Parts: sequence; C-alpha cells; structure tokens
Amino acid sequence: MDAFIWTIVSLLLVSAVSLVGILVFWLKPTHLTKALLVTVSFSAGTLLGDAFVHLLPEAVENGFTLQVSLSFLAGVIAFFVLEKFVHWRHCHQPTSREHPHSFGVMNLVGDAFHNFIDGLIVGGSYIVSLPLGIATTTAVVLHEIPQEMGDFGVLLSAGFSKRKAITLNLLTALTAVLGGVAAFALSSSVDGFSTALIPFTAGGFVYIAVADLIPEMHKETKPVKSAMQLIGIAAGIGIMIALLALE
Repeated sequence: MDAFIWTIVSLLLVSAVSLVGILVFWLKPTHLTKALLVTVSFSAGTLLGDAFVHLLPEAVENGFTLQVSLSFLAGVIAFFVLEKFVHWRHCHQPTSREHPHSFGVMNLVGDAFHNFIDGLIVGGSYIVSLPLGIATTTAVVLHEIPQEMGDFGVLLSAGFSKRKAITLNLLTALTAVLGGVAAFALSSSVDGFSTALIPFTAGGFVYIAVADLIPEMHKETKPVKSAMQLIGIAAGIGIMIALLALE
C-alpha cells in the first residue's frame, strides 16, 4: 500500500509538470532557447544516469540473463514504435517555420501513450523498491520539463487557445496515473512483470537520451554552449549517483 501511495503522489507530481509549458509564452524566445539548452542536456544525463546507475544494476542483480537483454531491447523498440507509428517524438523546441511539428491532435494522442508508459515504469519501479521509484520519478520529472514546453508549443501552433492547450496537456499528463494503477494490477496478476519492466525502462530511457536528446544537442556547435551541455549531462548523472544514498 505504501508503494501504491508513493506511486500515485509521484505521478500527480509528474502530471503537474505539464503546466511548465506556460513558460513558452512567458519567456522571450532567446531566454527559452537558453533554458532548453540546459534542461535538455540535464534531462539526457538523468535518463542515462537512472538507466545505468539504478535500473540496470537492479535488473542484473540475479545475473545478466537473456530475459534482461530482451526486456531492455523491448524498451528501445517500444519507444521507437511510439515515435514511428503514433507520430509522436521527444521534441524540445517550440514550433517555428524552421522547426515545424506534426498536427496537434496527433501529438496529444502520442503524448497520452507516452505518459501512460511513464506511469507503468514509475509504478513498476516503486513495486521493486522505494529508492528505485524515487530515482525513476526524478528522471521522469526532469525529462518532462523540456518535453512539456515543446508539447505546449505544438498545441499553440495547431490553433488551440492558451487555456485549452493547458487543459489538454494536463489531461494527457494524467494518463500517467492510469499507467501507475495498471502497473500494480499487472504485477499482481502477471508473474515476473516488475522484473521485466525494470530493464524495459532502462532501454526506453537510453533510447530517449541517445536517439532524441543527444542528436538535438549536436545541433549546437559553439564551444561554450557545448561545454554547458556537457556540464548538464554530468550534473544529471551526478543527481542519479547522489540518489544512491537513499539505498
């Protein structure tokens, strides 16, 4: 019951992060670009840190088995499929003539699927242990900040009013809570569900960081800004290492 309460509270926090999209019209474009420069690299660091510092060590505690490998690869493929066929991607830039996005409704559908999966992996992490759940929640929250800013920009460009964009973004974010509930239901009825979900989560996090975030970061070539990105990655990994103290 404690794990379930931690899951619901954590996912409500994750859902509340959707409101950060309001910064899209509060910040000047130059300030928004600077903010994204730091948050995207920090996000990549936390995702990689959680995958390699918390999730994979937990997954291989009883040996690096074929099941661990296949579950990890399933996480990679699942997020590839989500992007490829639901027409949703981890984008962290508002829409512009130079950086167009797909239609807003499709972004909402994809985001709902993505948030549901976030709920599954946060719930599965808490089922394994409280420290693992906190570390995974931290990685998800820090990644959602730049992600939601990008999503909010998509909705505005699709013609939604600011109020409607905020409401719809929050509603899709709340599907994470449904995912958390589903994680507990599946763990009690499907043998080995939580065990398989941990390397699956690691695979998904590595995919997001390597396939989405790092390529975006490579678009910045100025030495000073590139150094800031490196510091951001290191800081994100450092946060995950610091969370080992909880264990």
